[in-house]
Amino acid sequence: MENPLLLFPQLNISASKDKPYYKVMKSAIKEEPHKASKPGAKQKRNRLSLLLQKSEFHEGDRLGKPGNLTKAASVSPEEAVKWGESFDKLLSEKAGLDAFTKFLKTEFSEENIEFWIACEDYKKSKSTHELLPKAKTIFETFIQKDAPKEVNLDFHTKEVTSQNIGQPLPTTFDAAQSTVYRLMEQDSYPRFLRSDPYLNLVKGRNPGRPTLRRRSRSFTVNDFQGVRPDFTVW
Repeated sequence: MENPLLLFPQLNISASKDKPYYKVMKSAIKEEPHKASKPGAKQKRNRLSLLLQKSEFHEGDRLGKPGNLTKAASVSPEEAVKWGESFDKLLSEKAGLDAFTKFLKTEFSEENIEFWIACEDYKKSKSTHELLPKAKTIFETFIQKDAPKEVNLDFHTKEVTSQNIGQPLPTTFDAAQSTVYRLMEQDSYPRFLRSDPYLNLVKGRNPGRPTLRRRSRSFTVNDFQGVRPDFTVW
């Protein structure tokens, strides 16, 4: 190491090592390499944390975690119970439709409800000028062969629907919509009613929140002396 006097000619030769300015300079020389290493370690930790967060997010999205299906804190148990009365009752309420759509995403069959919603919107068209572009979009998205979100239709229904696309009417997709509706009602709807997210709503539980609360104060060993554990709270 070079002589500090050469690096810092302003230092007093006779100064004691206990002088404040000597301590400051000495500390600065020792700490400089340590400070330089901190950013690298911090950046590595940040990168690792970010990667873990991204991994958890995509994993949860891919698997469709049940706890994330129904963020419906405003839905009362009484409302959720009504969804079980009929499939039509479920779809007639926005919260029910949203919850069912999220459920279908976990089963990778959301194209069915998306097609049903598109047909409902199509029937609300106020002019023939709106029907043609909407009909073409629905057909290309859900019905034609190898469509990106092709729904499961029998040959006859698909054939009749295809023939009516050239001159669409408000009733053009009625047969196809009814087929998909029955499919969801008989297949997906019963499974939805048996799913954990729906049962949690009926029981008034919010799957996004923990059922246990942490205590707000710290306890010491003395706090528990002479106290017998009460397991009934669990």
